[in-house]
Amino acid sequence: MSRGSDPPFVVVGHVSRPHGTRGELLVMTLTDRPESTFQEGVELRVGDARGQAPDEFFPPVRIAEVRPHKTAFLIRFEGVEDRTQADFLRGRYLLRPFEDVEPAAEDELFYHELLGMAVVTRDGRELGTIREVFFLDPADLLDVSDGRSEYLIPYTRSIVVSIDTREGRIVVDPPEGLLEL
Repeated sequence: MSRGSDPPFVVVGHVSRPHGTRGELLVMTLTDRPESTFQEGVELRVGDARGQAPDEFFPPVRIAEVRPHKTAFLIRFEGVEDRTQADFLRGRYLLRPFEDVEPAAEDELFYHELLGMAVVTRDGRELGTIREVFFLDPADLLDVSDGRSEYLIPYTRSIVVSIDTREGRIVVDPPEGLLEL
């Protein structure tokens, strides 16, 4: 099974809320490379309601100022001068053209590569396909469904046995009871 081509855009952040009165926004990072994504001059696109494509009603946004803030970033975009303007971006995803993103390391996968992958147990039980990946601590969760059943499977080395990107398949070895939750 072919995994298809790379998407034109990847999700790199989520705008949580305005911060202060000067147009700054609290942005949660959804990339493993925030240091190259969230820097002055980088141009991003505002995602549509589902965060899967650029919203045609928003022009590209360019980062004017950025600074780390706890586990996120405070960002001000060019042309966003006050809290009222910033509030229009609340809850939106930020997208970056895929060609501007650094290539994945040999042992890394992009979010879009996981979506749609088949998930099977070590003994061959087909669980379904990955519908979503939830980025959480201490481990990301794979939302796997076959249309009848849904499973939340931790994306950890102790559970994910192998990943075959060419075949679009992940083999898991879930601990006893996980699939009954």
